[in-house]
Amino acid sequence: MLPVRPTATPISSFDADERLRWVERIARLMDSQFRLPGTEFRFGLDPLLGLIPIVGDLSTFAVSGALLLTMMRHGASGAVVVRMALNILLDTLVGAVPVLGNLFDFAYKSNERNVALLRRHYAEGRHPGSGRGLIAVVILGLVVVFGLVGWGGFTLLKLAWQYFQ
Repeated sequence: MLPVRPTATPISSFDADERLRWVERIARLMDSQFRLPGTEFRFGLDPLLGLIPIVGDLSTFAVSGALLLTMMRHGASGAVVVRMALNILLDTLVGAVPVLGNLFDFAYKSNERNVALLRRHYAEGRHPGSGRGLIAVVILGLVVVFGLVGWGGFTLLKLAWQYFQ
């Protein structure tokens, strides 16, 4: 007897809700998981990882990109996705600047901003967009930015190495 393969079933609303909760948890971890004792100031892993030159910025960029792709699959319209991508781009480019970028990372919480954009999009009752045509454009843009940040960081390290020799 041949094994029976399950047929493809659409993703239930429960699965979609669980994935969106995952996005919210990761966004909170990256942007506001921890509180500075004695204050209301919150921060996440993003500014802490940003203290590690190049690798930290690239890793937080990759996490933000993964969150964006997940939100795209769950109904973010093209206009919302563009705004989300701009939040990530701003966070990545300014965050890559030594010292100023580290301070910026503590204040600008791009992942939580993106979750808020998606919530607002849902609250307005707009029909979820498919985002399929836009996915390739966003992935390409993220790859280009990832490459530019990596190249810029490598170049800065190379110049610093030459300077201190």
